[in-house]
Amino acid sequence: MTNLLYANDRPGRYPASWYAATVETPAPRAPLREEIRADVCIVGAGFTGLSAALHLAERGHDVVVLEAHRAGFGASGRNGGQLGSGQRVGQAELTRLLGAEAADRLWALGQDAKALVKDLTARHGIDCHLKPGVAHMAYSDAERRELHEEAETLQHRYGYAEIEALDAEAGHALCPSPRYRGGTLDMGAGHLHPLAFALGLARAAEAAGARIHETTRVAEIDDSGARPVLRTEEGRVEAEHVILACNGYLGGLNRQVAARVMPINNFVAATEPLGARTAKVLTRDVAVADTKFVVNYFRLSHDGRLLFGGGESYGYRFPRDIAALVRRPMARVFPHLADVPIDYAWGGTLAITMRRMPYLARVGRQVLSASGYSGHGVGNATLAGKLLADAVAGESAGFDTMASVPAPAFPGGTLVRSPLLVLAMSWYALRDRLGV
Repeated sequence: MTNLLYANDRPGRYPASWYAATVETPAPRAPLREEIRADVCIVGAGFTGLSAALHLAERGHDVVVLEAHRAGFGASGRNGGQLGSGQRVGQAELTRLLGAEAADRLWALGQDAKALVKDLTARHGIDCHLKPGVAHMAYSDAERRELHEEAETLQHRYGYAEIEALDAEAGHALCPSPRYRGGTLDMGAGHLHPLAFALGLARAAEAAGARIHETTRVAEIDDSGARPVLRTEEGRVEAEHVILACNGYLGGLNRQVAARVMPINNFVAATEPLGARTAKVLTRDVAVADTKFVVNYFRLSHDGRLLFGGGESYGYRFPRDIAALVRRPMARVFPHLADVPIDYAWGGTLAITMRRMPYLARVGRQVLSASGYSGHGVGNATLAGKLLADAVAGESAGFDTMASVPAPAFPGGTLVRSPLLVLAMSWYALRDRLGV
């Protein structure tokens, strides 16, 4: 199986993103070059792994985190920075799929996820430009009605008063794009600088006692003995528990997870500072996601740039000209910015599941895994880390709720799933372009 860890990035280097350019990255942490023991060994230093490390260390566990590149290197440090409400799947659809009781529990966990991010940011003094507000914008009257129906469900069933419906006029007043026909505005959701948040979690985890080793790729996990053993190129860890927090960069470490969690690539561009032109993008400092199947998402940065995410790829390599790839959907949404200079453009690998719900599972006698956030990971991945920590400590109610969501494997296994996904996603992308 091809390992995406090194397909598009230089070992131990953050990508040349606007995010990396606007934070002070710490000095590289030492790789693991010895044999050690720990209570818990975590593979992956993104939101999931760092949150798990922090919460476990605060409970008094001896925790070691192994990261093949740098803390926050993967999707956690490259994404659109949107802290959404609920799950990637709407509450009405979850009720249809899983029943009202399960949907209610998942809504509550989604609320917990937002609250956790806000609490960690405040408690640990993480300066990640966390701001309230995410709008969902529709391309048609029918899509707007669907968004309004979902908002009504949240208001009436859950008493969620922080979301409002936007008609076409109100939507245009918020986001002056000629493409949109209104939508919803959720002021209980938010947006942030994701790499700054990840680096803040890493600092907090280390302050609590966790050990983080960077440029340390786990080559093998042996769960056959009394204690799992993880082998790296130059070291070895023996632990009571193992947490897999690899998301799209799992590689071949676990077949059960790999069959259900598919890596895909997504891309983001940052324009030059727009100055007064920001008023023709957004009139309020909120983030936006639209109703395209291959979703467009955007917001204004704290230095006045448009951060626009759009376009996906399903092979291992990123395209040569990421800026040109993102410019196409950006120009469709904002025709007046068709020629605006793009100062940064980068790609990242996230992970999706068949049902677009996170996949949490016990994948060995003492091995837990969480991944597959499907573009809804800022809150869910952070919460998943806490749920994993709770489960290690014997408090597994939240973990078990997420693990109970059915997670079918992709058809055809890991060899055939990618071509099938390309066909399916290409079809939906064509529907997006045709407006079907």
